[in-house]
Amino acid sequence: MAQYGQALNTWRALLHRPEIFEAYFPYLRAVVGPGTVSGRTKDLAAITVAIANRCRYSASHRVRSGAANGIQPAELDALAAGRLDGFNAQERLAIRYARELTLAPSRTPFADNPQAVDPDLLAELTDAFDEPQIVELTASIALWNALTRFHRVMDLPLDMPAPPPAIEAVL
Repeated sequence: MAQYGQALNTWRALLHRPEIFEAYFPYLRAVVGPGTVSGRTKDLAAITVAIANRCRYSASHRVRSGAANGIQPAELDALAAGRLDGFNAQERLAIRYARELTLAPSRTPFADNPQAVDPDLLAELTDAFDEPQIVELTASIALWNALTRFHRVMDLPLDMPAPPPAIEAVL
């Protein structure tokens, strides 16, 4: 309440099962909060997940967080268009990883690739990020994949400003 001035609709939904909310909120704060990966990089990945999963509610939240972490409107336009220009090497890699980790598991049989993500992309990740950073980035992407699905199914009304037009257009 102190941070947003309201109870967010996700919280209201989860509070139907207080024990779930009690586990969710500290986990969310641990994954989204300060860590070994910049908030900007995690927000770029989260916005990518929201776009890939066509989740307006999550996009509205992550765009707001992204603005606080220095993501510019032109960068949001690039994400909406699927472009990587304008991002540094680690950010480009995190965006690619978020796309792959969001889309590949549903189309990649376990027998073909147990990790689902392209092995070359994983090799690039290990060159650019250390193991704690990969854990944090993967946990963040996985969290937003879960939340985007939850938000869509629950059909939560927006409690943050709508995403910018370029992102709205691809949702």
